[in-house]
Amino acid sequence: MDLKLYQVDAFTSRLFGGNPAAVVPLEDWLPDETLQAIAMENNLAETAFFIPHKGPEADYHLRWFTPTLEMDLCGHATLAAAHTLKRHLGYKPDSVRFMSRSGLLAVRAEGDRLVLDFPARPGRRTDSIADVSAALGRTPSEVWSARDLMAVFEREEDVRELIPDMAAIEKLDAFALIVTAPGAHCDFVSRFFAPRAGVPEDPVTGSAHCTLIPYWANRLGKSELHARQVSPRGGELFCRLAGDRVQIGGRCVTYLEGAIRTA
Repeated sequence: MDLKLYQVDAFTSRLFGGNPAAVVPLEDWLPDETLQAIAMENNLAETAFFIPHKGPEADYHLRWFTPTLEMDLCGHATLAAAHTLKRHLGYKPDSVRFMSRSGLLAVRAEGDRLVLDFPARPGRRTDSIADVSAALGRTPSEVWSARDLMAVFEREEDVRELIPDMAAIEKLDAFALIVTAPGAHCDFVSRFFAPRAGVPEDPVTGSAHCTLIPYWANRLGKSELHARQVSPRGGELFCRLAGDRVQIGGRCVTYLEGAIRTA
């Protein structure tokens, strides 16, 4: 059986930038072990799979897998899935609704961008600075905790120059570690390290902005924010805080179209 495969660079307007995600449209679910094996073979931060949703509350059911596990939320692969539907599979409406492990997620078109509507995950201040400092080799001014730990620095250069100890990050009591600072040419910058999920550094991380956006909106006193993730590939995000939701916009570029032969 052949499955369609698309690889999409998300949160970028240029090839070889942003975060690459694989997208595999399905008619019905394959066994979980097959989905996980495909994600491992793709060896990207995430592979997104979707099927038509059987109820009226959503259009598709969406799942995300890293090479080692299934995720509860993933931004760039959701953006890539919406891009695939609109660019390659003839989906016409401006908005697509995905049912997921994190509930109902909508993506809508705004000009040349796609905008995610995700739940906000505001953090709480924590006293984990010593452990985080040891993992990063540099001391942040603050550490916050939500699904991920978030270390706040005061200069963009501090974030860019980090050479973290991945083994130490993997031992932290959190799914992953976000690092962030005010941006020189945008509102804020970030990086994201998730060795526990098999992703040492994620190029651009939509789900991390569920925590970043509430923090920076409160600190800067504004609800609309321009962000950059300063990984080696880099990415650009257009953000908005909307109550208990965050809206995360970006562009996508298709890198390849192909087929997976499962038998």
